[in-house]
Amino acid sequence: MGQRRFGRAMEAVREYRASRTIPEDLHGRGGMDEMLAQITDGLDKMFAILDHSEYKARAAPVQVRTLDMVVSEKMAICVDENVVGLTFRRADGADVPPWRAGSHLDVELPSGRRRQYSLCGDPRETDAYSIAVRLVPDGGGGSVEMHALEVGDRVSITGPRNAFPFVASGSALFVAGGIGMTAIIPMIRKAREVGMDWHLVYSGRTTESMPFLDEVSTWEQDRVTVRTDAVDGLPGAADLLRDAPDGGSVYCCGPPPMIAVVREGITATSATRLHYERFSAPPVVAGESFSVELARTGTVVDVASDETALDAVRRVRPGVPYSCRQGFCGTCKVRVLAGVPEHRDRRLSDDERADHMLICVSRSAGEQLTLDL
Repeated sequence: MGQRRFGRAMEAVREYRASRTIPEDLHGRGGMDEMLAQITDGLDKMFAILDHSEYKARAAPVQVRTLDMVVSEKMAICVDENVVGLTFRRADGADVPPWRAGSHLDVELPSGRRRQYSLCGDPRETDAYSIAVRLVPDGGGGSVEMHALEVGDRVSITGPRNAFPFVASGSALFVAGGIGMTAIIPMIRKAREVGMDWHLVYSGRTTESMPFLDEVSTWEQDRVTVRTDAVDGLPGAADLLRDAPDGGSVYCCGPPPMIAVVREGITATSATRLHYERFSAPPVVAGESFSVELARTGTVVDVASDETALDAVRRVRPGVPYSCRQGFCGTCKVRVLAGVPEHRDRRLSDDERADHMLICVSRSAGEQLTLDL
């Protein structure tokens, strides 16, 4: 009788746990209630003992470390879009830490710039990491420096980290825009491997500007929709979400306008979860103008209502460090000497928020902040 009661309790907890999420974060993903997860672990163990079966503890998280890497391969992936593929191997010849679809690397370049790139290789390849980088000549300089790397050059890499996790079960629609395909392609490879019900909508300016299209053309074409702005026009929600699965998930990676369309249109579908990742900074929402004083020089810069403090500071301090521009990597953390920040990040702890802010997304609750810059 006791075992049956525990069985019913276990099922109830599992169902409740599956339905409990915290509010969606920057990437559209939720997280399990940690206390409930611990209770579930305890019940798992207790029920396993009663049932005389093996208790399988949850796997430990992947260790994140900084590695000295060497460029082992460099190749052009998409000439029209200036996308280059780079493969890195450890300088000491050892295997790389494991990763899963959706993971990215933090690459520290010789200049000190730190940038993040999605892994687009094969997780079963244990001795190398592969990424693809689109050249943005008028960007922050990171892509230009990445394109200048040659075979034999060394860089420092931290990771892998996963801010865009993929669950290889059920049904899924993948929506990719341009270079956003780098994050999506390992997911689809895995979906095909395990026999998931999946569809892909891949959009770009022209077919010549879309990386990995050669591989995409070898997949089941009844599951693939390729759209180009040149032929089909800019896609709307109906174009991107036509195959959103009933009760399934949507994974989206691409430019901000595409993500905005998907976020607005997802509620009209029967899909239950949306996961997304940006490759550029999100637009500022509900911003108020304020000023920032750079304490080390006394320079005061104005931050417009539709720009970030990072963008404003870079006008006078172009070398200020940053990476994700989305409030999750922590590279642009700055000490606040005066004023009250309006925190919009999902990285800092409560203690850190007392006297620090991430200037890529957070703003000021008043008219001025003084930063330790």
